[in-house]
Amino acid sequence: MNDPQRTESDDRYQWLEDVQGAEALAWVEAQNARTLAALTGPDFDRDREAFRAILSASDKIPIVFKRGPYLYNLWQDKTNPRGLWRRTTLDSYRSPSTEWDVLIDVDALGRDEGENWVWHGCTTLPPDHRRGLVALSRGGADASVIREFDLEAREFIANGFVLPEAKSSVNWADADTLYVTSPLGDGHATTSGYARTVRRWRRNTPFVDAETIFEGLATDVSVYAFVDHESGFERVFVGRRFSFFDAEVFQVGTDGLRRIDVPTDALWVAHREWLTARLRSPWKPKDRGFSADSLIAIRFDAFMAGDRSFDLLFEPSERRTINDYSWAKDRLAISILDDVRTQILISEPSATGWTSAPLPGVAETETAHIWCMGDDGGETSENFLLMRESFLEPTSLNLVAPGKAPQLLKQLPPRFDASGLNVTQHEAIADDGVRIPYFQVARKDIPLDGNTPTVLYGYGGFLISLLPTYSMGVGKAWLEQGGVYVVANIRGGGEFGSAWHNAGIREHKKRAQDDFAAIAADLVQRGVTSPQRLACHGGSNGGLLVGNMLTRHPERFGAVWCTIPLLDMRRYSKLLAGASWIAEYGDPDKPDDWAFLKQISPYHLAEAGKSYPPILLWTSARDDRVHPGHARKMAARLEALGHTVFFYEPPQGGHGPSDFEQTAHMWALGYAFLRRTVGQAAAREL
Repeated sequence: MNDPQRTESDDRYQWLEDVQGAEALAWVEAQNARTLAALTGPDFDRDREAFRAILSASDKIPIVFKRGPYLYNLWQDKTNPRGLWRRTTLDSYRSPSTEWDVLIDVDALGRDEGENWVWHGCTTLPPDHRRGLVALSRGGADASVIREFDLEAREFIANGFVLPEAKSSVNWADADTLYVTSPLGDGHATTSGYARTVRRWRRNTPFVDAETIFEGLATDVSVYAFVDHESGFERVFVGRRFSFFDAEVFQVGTDGLRRIDVPTDALWVAHREWLTARLRSPWKPKDRGFSADSLIAIRFDAFMAGDRSFDLLFEPSERRTINDYSWAKDRLAISILDDVRTQILISEPSATGWTSAPLPGVAETETAHIWCMGDDGGETSENFLLMRESFLEPTSLNLVAPGKAPQLLKQLPPRFDASGLNVTQHEAIADDGVRIPYFQVARKDIPLDGNTPTVLYGYGGFLISLLPTYSMGVGKAWLEQGGVYVVANIRGGGEFGSAWHNAGIREHKKRAQDDFAAIAADLVQRGVTSPQRLACHGGSNGGLLVGNMLTRHPERFGAVWCTIPLLDMRRYSKLLAGASWIAEYGDPDKPDDWAFLKQISPYHLAEAGKSYPPILLWTSARDDRVHPGHARKMAARLEALGHTVFFYEPPQGGHGPSDFEQTAHMWALGYAFLRRTVGQAAAREL
């Protein structure tokens, strides 16, 4: 009989948390072999090859960022699965045949050094951007090795800055000094495994002698540092994130630290002469109050001198909220969600106040992401890059220059046949009467006879909004085959702002999961599908979501595809970065919090004798964010209880696949599972 009150000492599968333990690895190897034997075959091979071709295609869009005169890109293809770090000019990038200058061949570097390197980026030093701090991960983990690199000589610098593997972050102070946040060293890590201190490290000195300039608490999530190098606006900030959503930040000056006196949960930016803040809770800084999800602005120096006369740039309403914002020199792009449809405003300050106008050419049926092309003070720092996509329209990348409509730079060719498909938006009614929206992608002539294979995808956490995206894997393996794809906008996400998020966290997380179950019921009631033909899919926090569909609403689904999940909510805060998510979930060590957490802990809720749909659990041995023990222990317990479970854990990949080869493999495995459970092969016995 299930007993949610079990203590850690009763956890008979805790040995599977030993990631590299011999007994645990032997168990993983046996599970992998059994899953591959059951799910692979000609259909799997065909899908994997199709995914490989899509992911390694030469005509995909090279996403770029600008530093100095160059645009930088990491390019991955069949020959270079880990990637070529390369650069070009804007004029060349505009041309049909871009000329690229390769700086680092990550695959060759790994072979030469006998390492399984995965690219994690490079922080270059303004204004010439000749030197960079390259971050390389072993196998795709969050932790990285950091090494100094000469971009002109195309080589790592002998006796340059080097940091061993850790969850570190580095910022240039100047050519011979770094600001480092790293958990390396005694007393420098938080309980979440992130940095507790900011250290100033000078060239040619041991890192252990680096000066600590700022220190958080061991119970904080992390500390961080940020350096603005723009000429005339040079600033250094340090801060402590004391919960996932709250931070206390200071400006570093010659006279010490000065606190940035904004609400700790505000998402703010200091850009040139401006401070802009998106509020996550109501705030009345002086004699004028602003609601949560307002975007406000004030001149930075005036604010630091005590002025609190903010300008209101955006005010939300019940179904209209801010999604994101980005500066490009003196222009501010504000991304807005109106009933989960994207709009973009371009705002500019003037002597008489702010002016705002919609960005032309952005359809409400698509998702638009806009960001500064490169904020380095040059002419192009006024430009934005705009990425547009929808469920059925391939991704495009556009240049947005001052006073001009978006100009197409690159267009992704279609990757699947979208003819005859249609996107519609619907609402399910939750138990408390709240309308829960969802998107449906299906054939225009779909028979409403309850017999169409359907995948319901969700997340519902951390203020993240699920918007229409061009998913090549879904399109090729599912939509082309006649399946239906549904994306749920449940509470806990950011689709309707901070209130929507707050309504799905901590003791309300169960409510967010029930929203997802309500959408499943609505799909059946509308005749789109039936429980036997309906699968759910989610990863990370979404893995917790679908894990609860297995244990709390098994009658509504025919299959559960659960990736890199949290599942043991009794021990999650003790595993890797888990303590950093207490603000989202609650603290299982507090009896009042465990009282609601035990109601959404799939590992504890699983029972023998109940009818559960088959589940595919996927995790990664190199995931140092969500511990692979969650999926391992869940698989072992479900198997012992007599349920149908498939488990797969590759030896590489972090909180997600490490390269396109692994991505293709995992997609193919997932869709093989769906076909054999809720798809056309559902009648086949697993």
